[in-house]
Amino acid sequence: MGRPGSWPVLVLGLALLAAQSARTQSASDGAPTAPPAAPVRMVTDDYFGHKVADPYRYMENLQDPQVETWFKQQNEYTRAVLARIPGRQELLARIKALDESAPARVFDVRRFPGERYFYQKRLASEDVARLYMRVGLDGRETLVVDPTKLAAPKGSHQSINYYAPSFDGRYVVYGASAGGSEEAVIRVVDTSTGQELRDTIDRAQFGSPAWLPDGTSFCYNRLQKLGPGAAPTDRYLKSRTYLHKLGSDPESDRAVFGIGLSPAVQVADADIPFVQTIPGVTFALGFIAHGVQNEVTMFSAPLDALGKPDLAWRKICDIDQEVTSLDARGNDLYLMSHKGASRFKVVRTDLANPDVAHAEVILPAGEAVIRNISAAQDALYVQELDGGIGQLVRIPYGGKAEQAPLPFPGAVFVASSDQRVPGVLLDMTSWTKADKIYVYDPQTGQTKDTHLQPAGPFDDPADVESVEVKAASYDGTLIPLSIMHRRGIKLDGSNPTVLVGYGAYGISMDPNFDPRQLAWLERGGVYAVAHVRGGGEYGEDWHLAGKKLTKPNTWRDFIACAEYLIAQKYTSSSKLGIRGASAGGITIGRSITERPDLFATAIDGVPMSDVVRSEFTPNGPPNIPEFGSVSTQAGFEDLYAMSGYHHVRDGTAYPAVMLITGFNDPRVISWQPGKMAARLQAANSGSKPILLRVDYEAGHGFGSTKTQEEEMMADGMSFNLWQFGVPGFQPK
Repeated sequence: MGRPGSWPVLVLGLALLAAQSARTQSASDGAPTAPPAAPVRMVTDDYFGHKVADPYRYMENLQDPQVETWFKQQNEYTRAVLARIPGRQELLARIKALDESAPARVFDVRRFPGERYFYQKRLASEDVARLYMRVGLDGRETLVVDPTKLAAPKGSHQSINYYAPSFDGRYVVYGASAGGSEEAVIRVVDTSTGQELRDTIDRAQFGSPAWLPDGTSFCYNRLQKLGPGAAPTDRYLKSRTYLHKLGSDPESDRAVFGIGLSPAVQVADADIPFVQTIPGVTFALGFIAHGVQNEVTMFSAPLDALGKPDLAWRKICDIDQEVTSLDARGNDLYLMSHKGASRFKVVRTDLANPDVAHAEVILPAGEAVIRNISAAQDALYVQELDGGIGQLVRIPYGGKAEQAPLPFPGAVFVASSDQRVPGVLLDMTSWTKADKIYVYDPQTGQTKDTHLQPAGPFDDPADVESVEVKAASYDGTLIPLSIMHRRGIKLDGSNPTVLVGYGAYGISMDPNFDPRQLAWLERGGVYAVAHVRGGGEYGEDWHLAGKKLTKPNTWRDFIACAEYLIAQKYTSSSKLGIRGASAGGITIGRSITERPDLFATAIDGVPMSDVVRSEFTPNGPPNIPEFGSVSTQAGFEDLYAMSGYHHVRDGTAYPAVMLITGFNDPRVISWQPGKMAARLQAANSGSKPILLRVDYEAGHGFGSTKTQEEEMMADGMSFNLWQFGVPGFQPK
């Protein structure tokens, strides 16, 4: 790891900030001429003998009026700068037209017995999705939940975060939150009458409602009620799963799973307990998520004992069994595990008498990475990823595994399975085809379009192509790189290019196509995705190769992919932009601090930037399994190495950077991108802009409206085209 740098100690007060603010308003058109400078109030921490300077620690108090003012002035400056890009409005109009080209966008589909379908749908003219139900693919559509009818703070909006129909489909429990905050409140609607019940339960961000077979009660996760003066890091600690009976007072709901309830169930403060119920299965499954760690601890209990005083949970497996996904049918419990199998295997054990250590292997590890398992009436269905292409494996109960036919090569996800219904619903997409919903019918052995997603004129563009290549990283490891562009582009180094990366939690960057991307491709743009280490493209080994001590592989793989695009003349440094979000902020932040000369622009969305301080945020404790903790020397060294904020150097010419935050973000709190913006602005010796874009009605991106997404895309694309020198996007 590098040695912590030092910054000049400057003590600037509120008066200087006010004076700077006044100077920024001197432009003839009234627009600010520069972003407001942030005062430096140095705090120095000592981590195991390493002195680490933090000039903007005070920003961690977002309620400080001075900090609030600084964020608002930064955003005003950014909005003014973006508004002066001449091609932005035309680009926004094109993005909007592409976005509304299909009559509707349908997602989050469930299929129940009797051909009953539930799904979220947003019409082209609407800003948020609504929940619908229909019987039969050609049946009449019924509106179940309209979040626009829910009360919301002035200027804000409500969005559906999750939903769960009862086993018979009569009731739907759902969670909705305002302004992208994810602070969901649970409500229940009767689908037979369309009426909402009086049941409302707050503090239900994780929710995960699970109905009991009686159809009148469900389990749900609820956060603890914080008292005055509670630490920010207490927010997600000590949550529990409760049992709620329709019509009863939620404050009297009995806790059935979680911390402090049973000596047999050991739960740490940062663990998140859930209960899962499955039609036809007489056991409730309790599983403990250890923060963001993929491996779970699992228990079972008789379903009819939930809510009773003598409820006894029996452990099925602990994290040492390396189980990451599960499903059940009858007494058969199916588990997905990477124990001794980096690309995962599927095993089966008896739910009534589980023995995971000696479970039967029904699908051994192979070349393809096993991604998920889903039990239907006829078979267990297994999602796989093989060389970037999705596969669907069908394992008939008592039979041998077979490949299910798919309509085209791309990404495949099981959208819905039910042990009472044969076959599965599939969500499929590729780098050049937009999402569609298919059904696999085991009787015919065919996969057909359900037509639940209406076709749009730009969903399958004939003039767009994708290629899969591999770039050699610094240590010789070959990194998969997906590249999309219009047919016939010249490889002369002149193409505006955006390279996207993530690299955390074992999450894969799967193929997908959004028709709005055409607004970029139509202008000769190239869109590339780097499948860096830390993701899951090659299984758990690929994840571990970009985690904690090995995290530098993530941004160095990303840099290697950027160098490949330049070497192969897709683009050049002056026309290469990079983009990432959330944990991908580590990738972007460390790429621009390690190779500021390589890129023209960087767009860093809701980014983890000050990773050394991340564990002291509300979402920090759950993320310790992935990134580590400063409580140990090794943990500190790993976190310091991956912290972009701590690697910004004075007197360095940085690329043009736009940092983005939603002020309601519960996952990456806004002071992280705020501190990074302030540090870059102070250190930058070049003339390129460093912008901080703040959306006060958004969070981490979940629950944003169509308009918010369109504006975000227009800002990002026009920012890049401006900085790349593309005609029509150069302010006068």
